Formats: sequence, structure tokens, C-alpha cells
Amino acid sequence: MLIADKGNNRLLVVSPQGQVLWQWPGPADLGAGQTFLVPDDAFVTPGGKDIIATQEDDFVITEIDVATGKIVWRYGTPGVHGSGPGRLDNPDDAMELPDGTVVAADIKNCRLVGLSPAVRGPVWSLGDGPGTCRHDPPARFGSPNGVFPLPDGHFLVTEINGDWVDEIDRAGKVYWSAHPPGVAYPSDSSQYRPGQYVTADYSNPGQVVVFDARGRLLWRWAPRSGSGRLDQPSLAEGLPNGDILLNDDGNDRVIVLDPAQNRIVWQYGDTGVPGAAPGHLNTPDGLDLVPPNSFADRVALDAARAGAW
Repeated sequence: MLIADKGNNRLLVVSPQGQVLWQWPGPADLGAGQTFLVPDDAFVTPGGKDIIATQEDDFVITEIDVATGKIVWRYGTPGVHGSGPGRLDNPDDAMELPDGTVVAADIKNCRLVGLSPAVRGPVWSLGDGPGTCRHDPPARFGSPNGVFPLPDGHFLVTEINGDWVDEIDRAGKVYWSAHPPGVAYPSDSSQYRPGQYVTADYSNPGQVVVFDARGRLLWRWAPRSGSGRLDQPSLAEGLPNGDILLNDDGNDRVIVLDPAQNRIVWQYGDTGVPGAAPGHLNTPDGLDLVPPNSFADRVALDAARAGAW
């Protein structure tokens, strides 16, 4: 799996056996004047050639060529926030869609954006912009922190303000809005199974919730003590076998939950012990599987079957 190890300013690919198979950036990867700070999320592009990394607190989205280790595209200027062409303000969860567009939630600009390397500004956007962060889609979004593609070409949008999750299309049609049940700070909701959605609660103690479009609870992981207690988890992603992959940011670990057994079945990172040595992480904040099971490849396959995108 691919891990955005935010506190260590790096991306890692880790095997199921806990071996570090790839790390970026290496000593020769960054060009003159380039930096790579606080990677918040990272997703493999469809087909696996590149990685799209979001540096939320550095206001930039970075595309890395896996084979060469070089930055091939950036949107935004590191350390400079804004809302005009070429500017972002706390972007989150940028990923490449099957049509080649890079979509992102632009949190403090209260909008969703579609970006292209060929265009300086967004090729499309939804939301009125800065100062309008409240739940009223598609005109306004309450500090959106996730915009995940669905196989039918729609998006699942997570709004921090008001604790909303919405299904919406690129034209702005809203299909439903719901509150993830009992969640105080919803983060990065995505489809778990058809008609079922998973979200992390970025709280301490945190939780993971599976729910439906009416906001009905289907499953919850929320231990208040012990090794299962979560500390500000930010992204939960369903796996093909039904398990849930989760980065438990404040506990410096990535875990896999088995909802059928209600237990942790895999972990990378030493719980509550930040570090950079093998077996350690420091505030991991993003994750994805590598192809053929990456989020983008799975969406693309399901979309092809449905005739979408």
C-alpha cells in the first residue's frame, strides 16, 4: 500500500509483510528549489504510472512520475494560498479521474475543483468560493474535505461544517445528503459497497462508520480504550475483501479492520510512537493500494462495467 507519511515529509509503499518497497523523495528526486512538505494524501493514477499527492498545509497538489521519481506537474505554489488561477487554500484528496481530470476538495475556498495540466485555472468548479463555507450544495459547501469519485460518474462529497455527506454530479445535481450517524468530524467519505458508504471521524477518540444514503448506521468501530482506540483517523477505505484500511493519524499507524470479526487484522507503525525508521510512521494522513487494487483502478473498472465516465 501507498502511505502519505505527513510528519516525515515522504511517501512510502509498504508490503503486507511490513517491508518498505519504495520511498519518495530520494536524495536526487527534487529539482533545484523544489520542496515536498506535509503530504496529506496520495493516490495512484489510473494505470499506476504516477502518484497525485496533496500537500494541504502547503497549498499545493503534486504529481510524481513513479519510474523517474520526478515531479511532472504541480497546481498551486508551495506556501502560498489563494483562490485565483493557480491557487488553492487547503486542498484535500486530489486524485486523477478516469477521464484524466484531477479532482480535489479545496477546503477553505469552499469549493470542488477539476484541474488539468493543460490549463492554469480549474476546468470546472462547484461552490461560490471563499467566505461561503456552509452546507447548500451545489452553490456552497461547508468546508469540503473530500470529493471521491463513484463508479456511475458522480462524486461523494464530505462537508466538515454541519457534518454532511452528499452525492453530487459534475453538473451540480444533488442526489442525496445525509449525516453520518454519530460522527462529529466526518473525513474523506467513500463508497464501501453499492449503497453503503464509509467515513472516518477525525476526533479523539475517533471512529469509523458505515452508513447508507438515509444516514442509517450499518456498522461502527469506536472503542474508547485499549489497542483499538482511534486518535484522529482521517481516511477509511474499503478493500475488495470487505476489510477497511484506515490511517489512524494521531496513533502514528495504518491499520486494517475486519468488520466481520470486529478486530484489527493488520498494522504498520508503532502505536503512539512517531518515527522514521522501518516500521514507524509520523502522523500518516493518506493511503491507497497499489494497482491493480488502487482506488482509481477499482473505480475505473466499476465505471467501465456500468458504462460511466
